Amino acid sequence: MSRIAIPATIEAAPIASQQMLTAVKQQLGVAPNLFRLMAVSPQSLEGHLGLFGALGKGKLSVQTRNRIALAVAEINGCDYCLSAHTYLGHNLAKLDDAEMQANRDGKSNDPKADIAVRFAAKVARERGSVDASDVEMVKTAGYDDAEIIEIILHVALNTWTNYLNKVAGTEIDFPVVTARKAA
Repeated sequence: MSRIAIPATIEAAPIASQQMLTAVKQQLGVAPNLFRLMAVSPQSLEGHLGLFGALGKGKLSVQTRNRIALAVAEINGCDYCLSAHTYLGHNLAKLDDAEMQANRDGKSNDPKADIAVRFAAKVARERGSVDASDVEMVKTAGYDDAEIIEIILHVALNTWTNYLNKVAGTEIDFPVVTARKAA
């Protein structure tokens, strides 16, 4: 049971959140618990959707964005986000099980994506304290400065949802995946 009351329906959410939740439902076919939880604070939901939408128009592929989400969720021990991004990895990003297992280990089976995921994992584990050589490694792999900034922002965005779900104890409404270790 969630420690913060989650509106049971879109109609039970604050009026200022209802239109945003309806848009989420149109996109995903459902308004997941995470989004209904955020809806308790319309400004938080609006901020999340705005940042998520902006990053969706960025340079990183949906596959790499999902890979980063899985790596960060595993590092932070967030079962909700692991469950959601495993489901989305299969159904939206079209990643296979072996790839998603690698992502949870902070790497990728795709050589270029591997560098991005390893960098994202290090940013998450070290709370941003990376070396110049880490940034140079990402650049050498072909990522430009804009993509590096996007990788970092994906770490931050996923950390926010990880922390929110862990604090709230959000009930998982996806096929359940459990973190191997809690941070």
